[in-house]
Amino acid sequence: MLSVSNLSVQFGKRILFDDVNVSFTQGNCYGVIGANGAGKSTFLKILSGSVDPTSGHVHLEHGKRMSVLEQNHNAHDDHTVLETVVIGNKPLYKIKKEIDALYADYSDENADRIGELQVAFEEMNGWNADSDAAALLSNLGIREEYHFTQMSDLDAKLKVRVLLAQALFGTPDVLVMDEPTNDLDYETIEWLENFLGNYENTVIVVSHDRHFLDAVCTHVVDIDFSKLNLYSGNYTFWYESSQLAARQRAQQNKKAEEKAKELQEFILRFSANVAKSKQATSRKKMLEKLKIEDIKPSSRRYPAIIFDREREAGDQILHIEGMSAISEDGTLLFDNLNLNLAKGDKVALLSRDSRATSALYEIINGNRKPDSGKFQWGVTTTQSYLPADNASFFTENINLVDWLRQWAKTEEEKEEVYIRGFLGKMLFSGEEALKKCTVLSGGEKVRCMLSRMMLLRANVLMLDEPTNHLDLESITAFNNSLKNFKGTVMFTTHDHQFAQTVASRIVELTPKQTIDRYSSFDDYMSDKSIREQREKMYSVPV
Repeated sequence: MLSVSNLSVQFGKRILFDDVNVSFTQGNCYGVIGANGAGKSTFLKILSGSVDPTSGHVHLEHGKRMSVLEQNHNAHDDHTVLETVVIGNKPLYKIKKEIDALYADYSDENADRIGELQVAFEEMNGWNADSDAAALLSNLGIREEYHFTQMSDLDAKLKVRVLLAQALFGTPDVLVMDEPTNDLDYETIEWLENFLGNYENTVIVVSHDRHFLDAVCTHVVDIDFSKLNLYSGNYTFWYESSQLAARQRAQQNKKAEEKAKELQEFILRFSANVAKSKQATSRKKMLEKLKIEDIKPSSRRYPAIIFDREREAGDQILHIEGMSAISEDGTLLFDNLNLNLAKGDKVALLSRDSRATSALYEIINGNRKPDSGKFQWGVTTTQSYLPADNASFFTENINLVDWLRQWAKTEEEKEEVYIRGFLGKMLFSGEEALKKCTVLSGGEKVRCMLSRMMLLRANVLMLDEPTNHLDLESITAFNNSLKNFKGTVMFTTHDHQFAQTVASRIVELTPKQTIDRYSSFDDYMSDKSIREQREKMYSVPV
């Protein structure tokens, strides 16, 4: 349906892609992965035609329609929400606008043309366009009262959902999406997973959400060594198989037949597990066809995130009593919060309003006063905080060694070799450690903040959306480190797998009441009684 032939992309002396050939077929979902800077977003732009390759070409089968998730959130500010969605099917929208224009200047001369257009419009199911668009919007959490609102009047998070509805509208033959889960809540992501899991056409998606990739992908497209390598299976299969291949490459003394047997057993085991997925039958067939030599080690570098504690905390961690917080616009974020953190708790802190969770972190870190109530940390606790907005930490134009040295406590810790050890664990080695902190990317800043947290050796970690800006390798390493951490953790994340594998307790802040459960994340989200309680607790349903 969609193919790429002899594709090369070069910027100056840097070769991004070299002689790439790949085909995308109907009924499959392709997850595009690669290290930051590998060219994932550039590749999607080349597929959509918004960026030209240096050489080679992209071919879309004649008569097929491609839809691309719009990245410019202000592109449709002069349209209503409903019209913006219908614009997603450009051929249909073009006919609709021509019919409207002809009716506005009706004459006998254009009557025949109107008739022709109406026949084509009916064949494209145009008469149901508005109702289909409205249904998509509702499924994505855009209430009916917003459907005729101007896009310019929506906040950024609602715009993202409208543009997602636009991309999905009209069942395109090829659907191209770059980070579609950004700014979506768990319920909406779950709906999107189910939608794409049952989608019968071609999907090509870039995402840093591992759970999402596992739920929807039949194939992984790995950008590595300036090539695109196509693998059957989802992200977890690619990750585990590439790690196995890397271990085998390091085992020089192991016989070839032993390695082949180990890989074959891995494929068989994964084929058995895949029976639980929505695309079970097709995926199992793909894995059965997979050849041993198709599995290759990856060139990815994974940071070494290791959280040690300077000392173990006592039983008293954090006590919060009668706390409430109100936003600057007067919205009640949470009310009468009473909470006791226990030693070793790993708490996923949730709210449909991200301002609520951020406000709580800021209060208990002394950066903001509560509107009512109080809190007290245990005397044996030491805290380390990763805020969602870390800009205030990177205002001085100093190199990373000097930046991290600010939090060193002893003369030994201030030594450059000691500081470089923590930066090196986060992949800032050699000259990279001398970069100025004011020129860092979002992901680099988060990795610096993690270096700081490791240096502090606190026994309580607080993390507000810690996976924002991180690549899949850093997220995976971070996730594993928190699973192994012996201290107490409070975190907020939109990464489903992160929440499910780390959290032992769920605390949800609502304007009416706090919901507090010792539970895994999946059990909490699937519990019908909790779902009903949650809906009652929010003043304005989302």
